[in-house]
Amino acid sequence: MSANGAGSASYAAAGVDIEAGERAVELMKSRVARSRRPEVVDDASGFAGLFDASALLRYRRPLLATSTDGVGTKVMIAQALGRHDTIGIDLVGMVVDDLVVCGAEPLFMTDYIACGKVVPERIADIVGGVAEGCRLAGCALVGGETAEHPGAMGPDEYDLAGAGTGVVDADRLLGPDRVRPGDVVLGLASSGVHSNGYSLVRHVVRTAGLSLESSLPELGRTLGEELLEPTRIYSLACLALTREAEVHAFAHITGGGLAANLARSLPAGVDALLDRSSWTPQPIFEVIAGYGGVPQEEMDRTFNLGVGMCAVVPASAVDGALTTLRDHGQDAWVLGEIVAGTGQARFTA
Repeated sequence: MSANGAGSASYAAAGVDIEAGERAVELMKSRVARSRRPEVVDDASGFAGLFDASALLRYRRPLLATSTDGVGTKVMIAQALGRHDTIGIDLVGMVVDDLVVCGAEPLFMTDYIACGKVVPERIADIVGGVAEGCRLAGCALVGGETAEHPGAMGPDEYDLAGAGTGVVDADRLLGPDRVRPGDVVLGLASSGVHSNGYSLVRHVVRTAGLSLESSLPELGRTLGEELLEPTRIYSLACLALTREAEVHAFAHITGGGLAANLARSLPAGVDALLDRSSWTPQPIFEVIAGYGGVPQEEMDRTFNLGVGMCAVVPASAVDGALTTLRDHGQDAWVLGEIVAGTGQARFTA
């Protein structure tokens, strides 16, 4: 007994379980290995992830691109349902599809998980989802960190974030300076809500008295299953498009909605005119708007409404671009056109 009567102190007594962390690492190793690229180099110490930069020699003037993000309060849906194997896919989608907007190929990612208590199987499921997302994106998961924060977070609470690095040749950099009047905007279908607007989603669920376990006829499955549908990862389809067709710009439709995100990829002298009648949003958006009494303007500026990515291409490239995207499993359609304007994206119908 110590002089103050508190007893002997230890990390475990403070709430940190080192052995559980080590067990989690062992459980996730095989899943992480599935995301490996040939450029990954093993670091025996495990303190850093290594990537062979000689792979960049094939580029004339390689520009490194980096992005970081999280998945917001969608983690609370995963926690409420006790399902943790897809939230990592969301993380990858939010990071790599920001990279691909400039035309960059995602090379590798790292992740960070903070939790109230390390449950090895849960951590392995989360990281397994990240690794699966990296596999779908064509990049490698080269490292990460899991931190136990007892007292700061409850034992069933966690949050995750990630950072990614990609590369693009300087002369193939995409962006607003390439966009011209007469270009066409293509819409690439989302898989649903993705990972934005979940604070509003949870508010609607709570105030409307909905249950995540309820099966809604509009959805054909439970509300919780719909809300956990992983974010679609567009990187491979978009990179194929840049190889096989002329592309002027992409826009990743995340928080802020379609118009605001597309406007970021427009120069000051043009507008994007978008035809709302060219697609039908998934039923989940009708559920959110209907049960929550959410007006169209608020839906527009909060959710992707069924359009997760946009591509801006010259009119002559439209047919080929749509074929390429569909050949790579991506539903796409003509969403609008580029006209002279002031740098805005707006709906015409």
